Amino acid sequence: MTTHPNFFVALQNAFPANKQATAVWAEEGLTYSWQDLEDQTARLANLIDSLQLPPSSRIAVQVDKSVEMLMLYLATLRAGHVFLPLNTAYQSSEVDYFLGNATPAVVVCSPANLGWVTPIAAQNKVAHVFTLDDKRQGSLLESAASMASQHTPARVAPDALAVIIYTSGTTGRSKGAMLSHSNIASNAQTLKTYWNWQADDVLIHALPIFHVHGLFVAIHGALINGSPMIWMNKFDPKRSIEHMSQGTVFMGVPTLYTRMLAEPGLNKAATAHMRLFVSGSAPMLAETHAAWQAATGHAILERYGMSETVMLTSNPCLPDARFNGQSERRGGTVGFPLPGVTLRVVDEANQPLPADEIGGIQVKGPNVFLGYWQMPEKTAEEFTADGFFKTGDVGQQAADGYVTIVGRSKDLIISGGYNVYPAEIESFINNLDGVAESAVVGVPHPDFGEVGVAVVVAKPGASVSPESVVQAIKSQMANFKVPKHCVLIDTLPRNIMGKVQKNVLRDAHSHRFQK
Repeated sequence: MTTHPNFFVALQNAFPANKQATAVWAEEGLTYSWQDLEDQTARLANLIDSLQLPPSSRIAVQVDKSVEMLMLYLATLRAGHVFLPLNTAYQSSEVDYFLGNATPAVVVCSPANLGWVTPIAAQNKVAHVFTLDDKRQGSLLESAASMASQHTPARVAPDALAVIIYTSGTTGRSKGAMLSHSNIASNAQTLKTYWNWQADDVLIHALPIFHVHGLFVAIHGALINGSPMIWMNKFDPKRSIEHMSQGTVFMGVPTLYTRMLAEPGLNKAATAHMRLFVSGSAPMLAETHAAWQAATGHAILERYGMSETVMLTSNPCLPDARFNGQSERRGGTVGFPLPGVTLRVVDEANQPLPADEIGGIQVKGPNVFLGYWQMPEKTAEEFTADGFFKTGDVGQQAADGYVTIVGRSKDLIISGGYNVYPAEIESFINNLDGVAESAVVGVPHPDFGEVGVAVVVAKPGASVSPESVVQAIKSQMANFKVPKHCVLIDTLPRNIMGKVQKNVLRDAHSHRFQK
């Protein structure tokens, strides 16, 4: 029997036999059964079908985290269309770009944003606009309520587009990473085995679900194992710790772990029921890794992935026969390439480097994306002649297999688990009245891992203040992109070729947020 290529079917097949069992414990004591997930995703998929959309239509979603948003994601896959999640912090100019670039047929926004989303959607010829909030209200659910609770999942090709995740580059313009049903299915199945998901596992879900970590790694992990989730619409350190008496798996960015470490209730007794703590999306400080182990007795499992590839490497969950039976979760590393993933470290001539040498990280595997949406030239640039994807990250692989990420070749800043692209912010600052030029660099921060510092040069005679620059950015960009500090200087440091020496700026401000 041929396996159904729609990834939703793989998740559906993993639902427990007892459909009345709890699938999600949500906010305010609300629970959802596996039958609720089955029925509601069917209603939503039938609603999508009723719109008679062109094949592989994009469904753009910018709403607050809720179980209903999760069900909309599953319904989109079920109906054979393409899910396009957007960060809730994006403002009108950013959303305008995404709708213009992805040309979605449907936009789902929060009721509070309908006033400004509607004209942007109309301008970009979006045919349908629905609303959804985190209190189970909105026109989307109202429209779906009358739909049938049975639905036959659409049959799609394995390489059919399932999700577009936008990720920016050094040009400042976002690129849509296209992930297929087989991309996300292969990664989910690999992680299920590699992270040793158990029949009695319960996931504490405290992440946003508009990016890879919360949407794919966490949710797919639980659903492909038929495991229930304790659902938190927003992360709260104290409540997260309280949930650990019922949960077994927690996934977070380093910021979440540092905030829980500050809670007096975090100790070995509070985490005794837990099996696995996973961290990713940003580098974890070695002291955070050590402090967590000292406080809880658990070693955090760090891993490495990208929007374009989902997960690539992981520290071991169990002893790994491929690596002499090692099971050490080594702080500061991202572990070994996952089964099916080929990883190499190369020099500038694209030649593989020996162990422990630092170079560019390239990868190949069934999890690697199809390419960038409507950017064939950019896609071709990012792949080698022999089919490896150039991650843009710089790292090294030890003789025993452990991979360490040492930097990023594209000046990316990862703040609180979110990607911040300096070129986008610099372009905005440089267009402000009185600004001659600017540079944005990432520096260490004890809570967010990294934050941006804006270094600005004013035009001669112009009146520019750091406060006005920051305020202008806040009014137009998502909060996680706003630099945490701004400073005015006379000239930017440059090398003999005229390139701004960002390393000099980083060094000058690297201790600014140290306690």
